[in-house]
This record gives sequence, structure tokens and C-alpha cells, in this order.
Amino acid sequence: MAKLKPISPARIAEAREEAYAVLARLMGRLAPGEHVVRLGVTMDGEEKPLAAVLRVTVEGDGGLDDLVGAEGKYLDNMAFLLMVGLAQPLSYGTLYLRSPAPADQGAAYVIRAWQLVYCALSECSASEAAELIGEREPAVFVDAFGLHGSDEDDEKGTEAVYPPVAYTVL
Repeated sequence: MAKLKPISPARIAEAREEAYAVLARLMGRLAPGEHVVRLGVTMDGEEKPLAAVLRVTVEGDGGLDDLVGAEGKYLDNMAFLLMVGLAQPLSYGTLYLRSPAPADQGAAYVIRAWQLVYCALSECSASEAAELIGEREPAVFVDAFGLHGSDEDDEKGTEAVYPPVAYTVL
């Protein structure tokens, strides 16, 4: 069993807020269609990762008024696991997004991936995503976009609507 370092309640609160903000940014960048977000987090010393899956439906025409829906309990599970990964330096993992591919892509899905290392998500290039995810699905791998925000981003209005509870389907 892994022997993890204690984490302060303040650090956990920060990681929880960041986890929900990351998910809100992710959902705010989705095109219409059915999407699947998967997260696997492994604690140092453990062989099997903890996993969460979140299905996200986007209805609309690709504009700012699109309706983004996710079942609340799955959103909370995803946010909790992401919070653990963002709070605990002795964890690592992979977050990936499977989205419907445009008709001209020649594949059923487009996949983007992020690596979770040392309390931060880093964008993966298309080749890194292909290496991490493998050929489990008939998909085209593309470069991931940034999910961590900054005060400058917030001033420009690039952050998705917050709190993410606004996105949940009851």
C-alpha cells in the first residue's frame, strides 16, 4: 500500500476548486455531440489506477448558448479523483477526452490527452496521446488544449461558466 504524505485542508480546498474549474474549462471547449472524459490516477507505490468516467452531451450549434450536460454524480466523482491528483504530489495519471470526429477526419472519434504529474495537468501532443492511449479505439489523435487557467484568462473571458454545477443534468 502506498504511503502518501499528509495534505493540508487548504491545499485540498484549492485542488477541489481547480478540479471543478478544469472540468468547466474542458466542457466549455466541447463541440456539439456526445463526449467521454476518462481519468486514471495512480498513487505512488500502487499498480492499479483509480478511474472515473464522465459522459458529456453538448446540444446546440457550436455557439456560446449550447446546452452542456453531465450527470451530477459522475461529475462529482471525476472532480474528486482529479482533486486527489492535483493535491497529492505522489500521484500521476492520464486524462483523456474522446469526441465525435468531423466527417472529413475519416475516423469515428478524435482523442485529446493530458498527463497528470506533480499536481498539474500538461497537454499532450497528438503523438504523445497516441502513445499513452494506444489503439484501443478507431480514432484520430490531436493536440490537447490548455486546461489550467490564470487571472489573465479570466479577465479575457475565456473561462467557462463557473460553478460547474450549472452543467449538470439532474
